[in-house]
Amino acid sequence: MIIVTPSARKELLELIAAHPRDPVVRLAVKDLDHERIAFSITLESTSQPDDVLQDCEGLTVAIEGRSAARMNGITLEYGEPGGFTFLHPQHPDEDKLGIINLN
Repeated sequence: MIIVTPSARKELLELIAAHPRDPVVRLAVKDLDHERIAFSITLESTSQPDDVLQDCEGLTVAIEGRSAARMNGITLEYGEPGGFTFLHPQHPDEDKLGIINLN
């Protein structure tokens, strides 16, 4: 399960309002190489059959099935400047959340 902060939820709902044909927020993570990963956020018309669905106070979040285990515990934040940020609870160097910028 992921955590969507109020600021991220607000921004995503505003994006959906601007694109009403795509009401599902789909999240995924993939390996770029042995040291780097990439997160993606897309708005889609429907979820995919293997997606793990989560309701975040009226916001439908679909997590790609292959990404679900890796996304567990992730916090999705939004702030200015910088936009969306993924925070991982098990950052290897600190006891606090590690920051993974999407931009």
